[in-house]
Amino acid sequence: MRTLPTLVRVAVLLALVALCSACGFHLRNALVLPAELNPVRVVAPDPYSPLAESLADAMTRAGAQPATDPAQPSTTLQVLSERWGDTPISIDEKGRAQEFSLRYAVIFTLVDPAGNVVVPQQAVELSRDYVAPPTDAVGATSERELLAKELRREMSTAILRRVGAALNVTHPEDRGNAPAPAAAAPAPQS
Repeated sequence: MRTLPTLVRVAVLLALVALCSACGFHLRNALVLPAELNPVRVVAPDPYSPLAESLADAMTRAGAQPATDPAQPSTTLQVLSERWGDTPISIDEKGRAQEFSLRYAVIFTLVDPAGNVVVPQQAVELSRDYVAPPTDAVGATSERELLAKELRREMSTAILRRVGAALNVTHPEDRGNAPAPAAAAPAPQS
């Protein structure tokens, strides 16, 4: 026989499941690139950009074939600009900055092998706040480095989400969201 706390837990779990399904919640679909966009190349101003490497790996996981020959026509995800900035957002009683906002902005576009723009040029900006007391220089540096790594990972995800949304609009049949075919009009009777 089940105890009362177990029954309460089951009831709460069922209520949460019902609530989530009633609100329209659903998991995001994984990015799936249409076959005509293969092969794919990621190009950045810095050839050793960690963001470009992360994007290339993510595109490969999404089913893209990496372009190996630079002369071969390929879909190109162009990272046009990467900018970092630290902005002080609070100061102590001596006028020294203690809290900063780390900002990361990227401008990108996606062009298919024929030169058609699949995703128009757009910017994504992310930011995180962190505390860096002027007396603790070692801890502040490591916290900033961790935040920078996290922002790069989130930037890669944000760019892929935008690419996925643009592909969902231009290639809905590849995402499983194709509109239903229109019903055939009845033939006129003579």
